[in-house]
Amino acid sequence: MVRIRKYDRGFSRRHFLNQMASGVLVTGVLSPLWSVMANSGDTAAAYPEELLSIEAYTGGAVSAGDVISADNLEAVRELLDPIQYTQIADMGRQLEVLDTTTDIMQLGPWEYIEATFRNQGRARFADDGNVVTDDGKPWIGGNPFPDPGTALEAVAAATLSWGRHDSSLYTVMEEDFDASGERQYSYEVCWAELSPVARVVMEPKPYWPGHEDKLRYQSVLFTAPNDVKGTSFLNIWDYDQNKFPELYGYIPSFRRVRRYPTNQRFEPMIAGSTLYLSDAWATGDPFLTWGNYRVVGRGPCLAGVTRNWKSDDPDWRNRESHGGARGETFWRTRVELVPEAIVVDAEPTHYPRAPVSRKRIWFDARTGLPLSMVTYDRQGLPFKSFDGCFSIYSDGDSEIMDGAHPYWSWVHVHAHDVQTNRISRLEQVRKIGGGHRMRVNDESIYNRYLTIQALRRFHG
Repeated sequence: MVRIRKYDRGFSRRHFLNQMASGVLVTGVLSPLWSVMANSGDTAAAYPEELLSIEAYTGGAVSAGDVISADNLEAVRELLDPIQYTQIADMGRQLEVLDTTTDIMQLGPWEYIEATFRNQGRARFADDGNVVTDDGKPWIGGNPFPDPGTALEAVAAATLSWGRHDSSLYTVMEEDFDASGERQYSYEVCWAELSPVARVVMEPKPYWPGHEDKLRYQSVLFTAPNDVKGTSFLNIWDYDQNKFPELYGYIPSFRRVRRYPTNQRFEPMIAGSTLYLSDAWATGDPFLTWGNYRVVGRGPCLAGVTRNWKSDDPDWRNRESHGGARGETFWRTRVELVPEAIVVDAEPTHYPRAPVSRKRIWFDARTGLPLSMVTYDRQGLPFKSFDGCFSIYSDGDSEIMDGAHPYWSWVHVHAHDVQTNRISRLEQVRKIGGGHRMRVNDESIYNRYLTIQALRRFHG
């Protein structure tokens, strides 16, 4: 008789399959994940070795320090989204493999994680579907559903705080490649976000008086090249997730601010880009304007969750490109085995003219962070992917501080339209032209970047 060891290579697979079959969603394998993290700040005790070591998971086929390429791709196929698989198999993309991070404070902003622990158990859905506290007020900070029991809870938590800071100004370099691998467009961009509620750092907190009915202010402002300089968009989100955001835009050639229709969320903001506003953080629309949420998968995945900051470049630029027809399409990305991902499907139920029929999002079960997304067109065929990479901005020798702790944020994004084979890639840099530089939890961001008057001034 063959004796099956309790924690053999297939133990976790059987665990996740059994949970999917029963409809139960409880994070962690050996122990409840959130209890383990609350007790120790570390995730290791919640998972067997096969989910904490890529070498153990693949039976030695891939180890930390290796590079995933077309040569060893099959050993990790089930750990990638289908578009990542195609990029490696057919376009020469490569991924550098790290060991698995288990310290939860390395996987997000310190204050956001602390607020998640502090406020655990206080969130619920109101009768109108919105997230409120146990006393019926807007959310107060951190992840409202750190141990999500449903797909809706996972998506709602990610939607409430995109960048997990009270305010952020990301200075961004965007490059857009055509199907032949040629770089067609390059842009310098300011992306600004501010949360009037659920604030954990900026005073007053948790709410900005007079703005409690808003979830976020968010803008995209192009600073270069000159022919698009001043082109800008402003999103004003109501806290009520049944309502569509107000979307305003300033086009320099028109010299005026105009309001855009809701379906503009599913169009590129600028020539050459494959990104829609709807794609932002994989949760770019109010979560109650999508529907038919369902968990469609559970299990490990590979993702770039930390140790990706380019500290050796003064502007944080990633100078190492590879893959594609010209060897310039993809940046170097360091990935690691994420022990548990929650895979969610959703449909754009309130957007009858949307070009997508559904999206699939991979969430890190430890943090609720969206790791990647694939959308599908109206015929159900793969359409686009949104593949993020994140990091603590500290490497032992250099660090960027966010108050008392190192800064955490996204590092770069690949957005791939697989139907045209166009790719946009964006990286967060220290500064761009015009005197704009990265800022975090800075109250000046609102007046400088997040009002209609700011759009007008930006062009001038």
